[in-house]
Amino acid sequence: MLLSIQDLRVSFRMGKGQVAEAVKGISFDVPENSTIALVGESGSGKSVTAMSILNLLPDNAVRQGRVLWQGRDLLQASLAELQALRGKDIACVFQDPMGSLNPVFSVGDQLVEPLMKHMKLSRRAAMERAEGLLNEVGIPEPTRRLKSYPHEMSGGQQQRVMIAMALSCEPKLLIADEPTTALDVTIQRQIIELLAKLQASHRMSVLFISHDLGLVGEIARQVVVMRHGIVREQGPVAQIFAAPKDDYTKALIACRPSLEGNPARLMVIDDHIAGRAAQQTAKPKDPQAPVVLEVRSLAKSFWLRQGLFGKREFKAVHDVSFQLRLGHTLGVVGESGSGKTTMGLTLLRLHEPTGGRVIFDGRDLLELDDRERQVLRRRIQIVFQNPYASLNPRFTIGQTLVEPMTIHGIGNNTAEREQRARALLEKVGLDGRAFAKYPHEFSGGQRQRVAIARCLTLEPEVLVLDEAVSALDVSVQAQVLNLLKDLQDELGLSYVFISHDLAVVRFISDEVLVMKDGVVVERAAAQEILAAPREEYTKRLLAAIPRGYRAAA
Repeated sequence: MLLSIQDLRVSFRMGKGQVAEAVKGISFDVPENSTIALVGESGSGKSVTAMSILNLLPDNAVRQGRVLWQGRDLLQASLAELQALRGKDIACVFQDPMGSLNPVFSVGDQLVEPLMKHMKLSRRAAMERAEGLLNEVGIPEPTRRLKSYPHEMSGGQQQRVMIAMALSCEPKLLIADEPTTALDVTIQRQIIELLAKLQASHRMSVLFISHDLGLVGEIARQVVVMRHGIVREQGPVAQIFAAPKDDYTKALIACRPSLEGNPARLMVIDDHIAGRAAQQTAKPKDPQAPVVLEVRSLAKSFWLRQGLFGKREFKAVHDVSFQLRLGHTLGVVGESGSGKTTMGLTLLRLHEPTGGRVIFDGRDLLELDDRERQVLRRRIQIVFQNPYASLNPRFTIGQTLVEPMTIHGIGNNTAEREQRARALLEKVGLDGRAFAKYPHEFSGGQRQRVAIARCLTLEPEVLVLDEAVSALDVSVQAQVLNLLKDLQDELGLSYVFISHDLAVVRFISDEVLVMKDGVVVERAAAQEILAAPREEYTKRLLAAIPRGYRAAA
């Protein structure tokens, strides 16, 4: 057995004698030449379990139990012994490649470092090996890319560099911790296929960590399902998907949006565990509802330097047109770089457009002066992908919600604004205790609820949601999507919902725009575009969606 985890317990000393238990006595094995998946929501303990193997945990962590690596207990290993294993026999690939790659060193410099340290290669030999690794993980022009810096590469290319670095010393075990979470579906598909191919060719084992059961169904042989620091179920992939025994496993499989059916609400984890029935089919929207936002031939270009004095035009968005009706949702899908986020920012004039019109309430938003734009801006709000980056860490949640009301003169006094803020927190599913807390005290899903509540303080009519649920667990994602639907029904909101996830877009959208290279390549009703896509690009996006849970069922 390559790796055997036996009764592992991990806790964190929190000060004042308090201890938080993260992992509560779990056991599983990783055989040679196999892929094992650890699956669970945020806070389930799966990443803590993986990081315990090489003790990549903070100093306040306490580990108990046994972690047997080829029969040797790593919990008893010295720091020098662990450092000899790290990167050589056991390598890691993390969720955010930009957080792992050094921005001031070239890709080549970062690849040769472990080769020179662990394999004792000369710099020249290490650079030749690095070029071969980049070629193996599918990066074009590997010789040129060795001189590139991380910021000059796309997210998918950065993740490929991380995989190349992890493979450089031919490890026996690769720990892949949420390696595809922030990537669009086509790049995610490429990374999954790449890992599967490399696992087979190098005959190494992979410990694959994810919150998406549909994804791990396509790469793993065995699945270990975790919740609240314990193992709820484990077994072969086919068995877990075909006949899950634990209610939590059943709930994880079922709560992700499907490309089939059109429920009014998504079932969440607690619904499944409590045995509550699924909601009926969603009611159709009024096709003749008034148009609240009309975009005509919207364009946005960026000018890039070329040579010493020259520059060239890059058309990020070109000739985009659509209508958004009252109480409707327009889904905008495409790969990274398709221009969908730039389009959303441009129609709000967070990027200044280079052409087109955006008609709202009979006025062109692109022609308003600063004062007029400030007045209308409260009626069109945006929710970003990363709520932690868009919430001020020094403001309490109460201050975050009260500030925009103060700026726009909503409410007669502070007491009235605070009362309204508390009511909005309840509306998005947070209790009054959240008012005095700071953003870091909340989970990702809770922070996204706060971001939505902040938008609602200004009583908007249109919300632009830019990848607002893409980084969330499937169960939290279902809660936020249900919340958005409830708010739309109650307040008559209209949404521009930007996402790379077609299953999510199908659930929440009435109409879908498919974008590629800044241009709309297909536009139709949500059910129509997914049932019978016309464009090859749309078909490719659909084909990239993880279907492990259906294939095994």
